[in-house]
Amino acid sequence: MIPRYTIPEMGEIWTEQNKVAKWLEVELASLDALAQYGYIPKDVPREIRSKARFDLERIQEIEKVVQHDVIAFLTNVSEYVGPAGRYVHYGMTSSDILDTALALQLTDASAILVREVKKLIDLLREKARAHRGTLMVGRSHGVHAEPITFGLKMALFYDEFKRNLRRLEIAAENIRVGKISGAVGTFANVDPRVEAHVCKHLGLKAAPISTQIIQRDIHAEYISTLAIIGGSLEKLATEIRGLQKTETLEVQEYFGKGQKGSSAMPHKRNPITCERIAGLARILRGNALAAMESISLWHERDITHSSVERVIFPDSTILAHYMLVKMQGVIKNLVVMKDNMRSNLERSRGMVFSQSLLLELIKKGLTREEAYKLVQNAAMRVWENGTTSLQDVVLHDRAILKHMNAVKIREVFDYRYHLKNVETILKRVGIGGATRKAASSKRRRPKSKKMVAARRHHRRTSR
Repeated sequence: MIPRYTIPEMGEIWTEQNKVAKWLEVELASLDALAQYGYIPKDVPREIRSKARFDLERIQEIEKVVQHDVIAFLTNVSEYVGPAGRYVHYGMTSSDILDTALALQLTDASAILVREVKKLIDLLREKARAHRGTLMVGRSHGVHAEPITFGLKMALFYDEFKRNLRRLEIAAENIRVGKISGAVGTFANVDPRVEAHVCKHLGLKAAPISTQIIQRDIHAEYISTLAIIGGSLEKLATEIRGLQKTETLEVQEYFGKGQKGSSAMPHKRNPITCERIAGLARILRGNALAAMESISLWHERDITHSSVERVIFPDSTILAHYMLVKMQGVIKNLVVMKDNMRSNLERSRGMVFSQSLLLELIKKGLTREEAYKLVQNAAMRVWENGTTSLQDVVLHDRAILKHMNAVKIREVFDYRYHLKNVETILKRVGIGGATRKAASSKRRRPKSKKMVAARRHHRRTSR
C-alpha cells in the first residue's frame, strides 16, 4: 500500500484535474495487479507509469467527438504511452475506475470534515465549561419554563456533534469501497485477486459483491449523514438566532468594526451567518433526497445516478465544510450577555419555581390535583397583576400557608435548587470540571516512605 499524499482542501478534491488524476491512479494500480497475476507482461506497468500523462483540454476535445468521458481519458493517456497503452483498462469497465476514484475523493473529503467537526466539538466544550453556571431561563413552546444554564445549552450541542462525529466516521468508513469486477460484477475477465490488490494498494476495501457499480445505498448513507450534520448546524444556528432577537438579546453574533447590518436601518445587528447556515442546510437535505433516489437503478446499472452525483458530492461536501467553518467562527466569537439572561429569567417574576412549589405541597400531603390548583391560582394572580412576584403572592396565600411556612416557601424560590445536578450532567456528556492541564496538575503520585523521609531530612538540614 502506497502512502496517501497530503489531503488537499475541499475545493481541490473536486477539481477536474484531481478527479482525472484519481482515475489514472486507479488504472496504474490495476496494471500492477494485472502484471502480478499474469494478465499482462511484467514490464508493462513500469513502462506505462514512466510515460502516463493526461491533458484536460485534450480529453475535453476528444469527449466532444466520442461523447464518453472515460474513453476520452483512456485515448488521451494512450497518446502519451504509445503501443503499451493497449493494456490500460484491461478487463475493466468505466465504473471500475469511476466508483473507485470517487471513493478516494470521498475519503479525502471525509478527513477534512472529520477535522472540522472535531474543531466545533472543542469550541462547544469550552463554551459549556465557561458558562456552566451562567443562569438563564429554559423555554418550552417559547415560554419561560424552568431555570437552566447557558453551559447546559452548549453541552447539549456538544453531545449532539459527538454523535455527528460518530455518524460521519462510520459513513466515511462505509464509503471507503472500491471495485474492479468488470462490466456486470462477475470478474469474467479479471480475477478477484486483482480487485483485492488494487483496493489494498489504494487504501480501500473491496466491495464484497457489485454489479457494474458499487451499490448506491452506501452513497445515500454518506450524503444523508452530511444532511443530518447540516440539520444539527441549522438547529444550533436557529437557537442562536432566537436568542439574538431584540426582545430576548441573550447572545449575539460578533459584529465587527465597520460591519453594517442593513442598507436602510443603521442600528441593525443581524445574525447573518446563522441565517446563512440555516438556509444552506436545506440544500444538504435536498441532496440527501437525490441520493436516496439514486439507490434504485435498472438491473445491473443505468446512469441516472451519474449526473446527479456530479452535483451532489462536490456540493454537499463543500457546503458541509463551509457551514462547519462558519459555525466555528460564530461559537468562538459569540457574545454572551449574562446580565440579559438573568434579567429575562426574572421577567416571569418567580413563576419558573411553580413546579418546585407544586412538589413541595405534594410532599406535605396534598393530592397532585389539589396542589396544582393552589399553585396555578397563585400563578394566575401574578399574570394578572403584572408587577408582583409568585413568591410574594404565595407568602400571602392562606391556603398555601396552611401547609408551608414562610421559611420553607423562601427555600423553594432558590435558583440553586435547579442547578444542583449541572455538574452531573456535564460529566455524563464528557465535560469535566477543570481543563485537562488543571486536572492533571491535581493528580500527584503517592508518596513513598523513602520520599517522605528524604523530604523531612531536607527540611531539617536546610533550617
